[in-house]
Amino acid sequence: MVCRADGIPRPQIQWLVNGEPISDAPRSPGRQVSGDTLTFRGVVPDSAAVFQCNASNPYGYIMTNAFLAVMDMKPRLLGPRDELFKTTEGNLTLLDCPYFGSPKPVLRWSKGGVGTLEGGRYRTLPNGTLEIRNTKLQDQGAYVCVASNVIGRDEKEVQLEVKEPIKIIRAPHNTVVIRGSLARFDCKIKFDTSLDVTVTWLKDKKFLILGRRMTKDEESLSIADVYRRDEGVYTCRVKSELEEVTTSAKLTVMDRPDPPTDLEISDPSERSVRLTWTPGLSNHSPIKEYLIQYTENLLADYWLLPSGWKNLTSYPGSLNSVILQLTPFVEYTFRVIAVNGIGPSKPSWASEYYQTGGAVPDAIPRNIQGLGYGVFRNNMEISWEPLEYREWNGPKLGYMVWWRRRDSREEWKNYTTYWWCSTIIYDTDTFTPYEIKVQAINFFGYGPESPVVIGYSGEDRPVAAPSELSVSDIESTTLTVHWEPVARADIMGEIKEYKVYYWRESSRLPWHVVTRRIKTKSFKANGPRLSGTLTGLVPFSNYKMYIVVANNRYEGPPSHNIEFQTPEGVPTIPRSFRIMHRHYDTLYLDWEEPAEPNGVLTGYILKYQSLNVSVGIQVENIPPNITYFSLRRLDRYTRYKFSLAAQTEVGVGEAFTEESPHFTTEEYTRDQVDIVTQGWFIGLMCAVALLVLIMLIVFFIKRSRGGKYPVRDNKDFALEPMDENGTFDYRSLERITRVSTIPYSRREEESRQGRSQGAIEHINRRTNSDDSLMEYGEGEEMEFNEDGSFIGEYTGVSKRNMDRSPYHDSSEPTSPVAIYSFA
Repeated sequence: MVCRADGIPRPQIQWLVNGEPISDAPRSPGRQVSGDTLTFRGVVPDSAAVFQCNASNPYGYIMTNAFLAVMDMKPRLLGPRDELFKTTEGNLTLLDCPYFGSPKPVLRWSKGGVGTLEGGRYRTLPNGTLEIRNTKLQDQGAYVCVASNVIGRDEKEVQLEVKEPIKIIRAPHNTVVIRGSLARFDCKIKFDTSLDVTVTWLKDKKFLILGRRMTKDEESLSIADVYRRDEGVYTCRVKSELEEVTTSAKLTVMDRPDPPTDLEISDPSERSVRLTWTPGLSNHSPIKEYLIQYTENLLADYWLLPSGWKNLTSYPGSLNSVILQLTPFVEYTFRVIAVNGIGPSKPSWASEYYQTGGAVPDAIPRNIQGLGYGVFRNNMEISWEPLEYREWNGPKLGYMVWWRRRDSREEWKNYTTYWWCSTIIYDTDTFTPYEIKVQAINFFGYGPESPVVIGYSGEDRPVAAPSELSVSDIESTTLTVHWEPVARADIMGEIKEYKVYYWRESSRLPWHVVTRRIKTKSFKANGPRLSGTLTGLVPFSNYKMYIVVANNRYEGPPSHNIEFQTPEGVPTIPRSFRIMHRHYDTLYLDWEEPAEPNGVLTGYILKYQSLNVSVGIQVENIPPNITYFSLRRLDRYTRYKFSLAAQTEVGVGEAFTEESPHFTTEEYTRDQVDIVTQGWFIGLMCAVALLVLIMLIVFFIKRSRGGKYPVRDNKDFALEPMDENGTFDYRSLERITRVSTIPYSRREEESRQGRSQGAIEHINRRTNSDDSLMEYGEGEEMEFNEDGSFIGEYTGVSKRNMDRSPYHDSSEPTSPVAIYSFA
């Protein structure tokens, strides 16, 4: 091999064998390097290699390759030895076995080194690969690849593992859901547990991003609150190291339809117009109908009366152009709503305004009636309900009223009103029938007349009272009332009812006090002789009653009063039933008689039964003058259920039922404790004592504090400044003498008394006015009062007494300061 290269400076030549310098490669006999020439002598199969020539100088290098192949060589199997192949059952498996040799070797495959694999599911490809079609589990094992020629042979063994394929047990199905609901796609798989398998979901061939709405678990994908943008093809992809399986399903979201568009109005007339629109998307649910809505601006006399959106009519979903029936003299706008199985769409944009022409009224005034007006009997008010604005059909709406006396040959009289819905006819007879009719009119003409109705003029007060008032079938709480009707001419109007007035005059029990409250009961007139049932009476009572007849406006004069008595009945429930526990083993019961005895009480029936022990019901008959009862308990935990009822000769009244509380010995003891041991009582007494103490302290303070005196001193020491009246505050003396009130020992007191003796002597040297006051103080002490009120306490001590006593006795009230300090 010759490798020539040129360059400036002249390049150096370096040879390499299989990528490494030839000097480092294993030595080969007969191989010689001479500059740019490589010579081989006695070539053997091991001489086969790839040789590289590298020419380089300081400015770069170039390299070229050459392959030396020895054609006559024994077979050589390329690739790794003991290779492991994995495949799945039913798959096409390829076992690679690349080889080389000269002359070309013969290649054969065997399983476990026995036999030759050829034919059927097995085929050996020209490159040495063994192809196994429809691989089965029993194909797993060791396979041997053998290559041989005249020179020699080579073999290698590979391992084949056959795994169970991935199977989708429950695949997703095409799903149709309503917007806002939950969509779910199943993808349950079965696979060989020795393989790592991943499940991935895709939407329209793009990886799906999971989040709050889209979640997956081991077997499914869930989409909550589905939107229309969630529509698409969802793919479940299951992948392992050996294979990949996918399955897909389509999600269809049904929603309310899109609103119609492009509304157009055509073919106008007084009472109709054509409306055309373009349908919106049905969103996978066929449109069932279109709902036409409108707003109207009613063209009243001098103003517009706008309204909100109202439903006009609906049409099948197959139509998109309809004729609308309208009302004259109205300004309209329209919009269309599409409706499918999911619901209505949003409304379309409103159409342009369209105004219909005017016409005469079509409607008839409703609820026409004629009645007496006010307190007068010789008039009649004709009234009716006004037409709605959309029934006007034009401006200047009015009403023409017609009337005449019934069963007469009078001409119809009329009156036209434009603002009111009633008119008054004067100078009529009392309660006379009239024929009445009303028609609406407007600027364009007269509307249809209403049917004739009968009205009556004003009513007057009835002039007669029902007669022969009586009662029968008297029971304790009910009776039957009878009376003769009033002649129709005396009612002075249309009869409305008969009204009975009754009241409880007194009880048949002399001591029982009742309230006289008048009650009423109305009866309809239905026959030549009238009667009715009166309920709610109180038994064993005296009643009075009268009856009147009434028309629509007045009540007539009262009939004569009648009196009747109700028989005895059963009493009401006893009042104030109480259960008390005053001893360990005894229950006390007391009560008051019923609010309404309803007769003469014959006694009380008391029933009781133990709730803790299965004992029969005990019954006690108690006289009517006894309203208490005592019961000895079996033990302190026994509870009873009591039922108390009063009775008369007629029967037993309603019972009062109650259970005894949970009385125990401990509770009884706690209830009976002395009040002086209660915490709240002790606290109250302490508060009272503290308040009294505070009041005493304040009292002594007020009593002991001195006033101001007009006294002058010529002293050697300074006192508090005097005011313009020549007075000074005696409290200044407190600061001088307060020290003597502090409790000291006798020795300390004597020493302090000696130091303050000079100051005391100066105080005792008084002026003439002071000496005149001291004449009244020859005793041990005196009190000075002024104007009948307490000013202060002044103690005068003579010089001889002061000399006699080296200190003041603490038990003697020497000055007001002492009392003040003590307080």
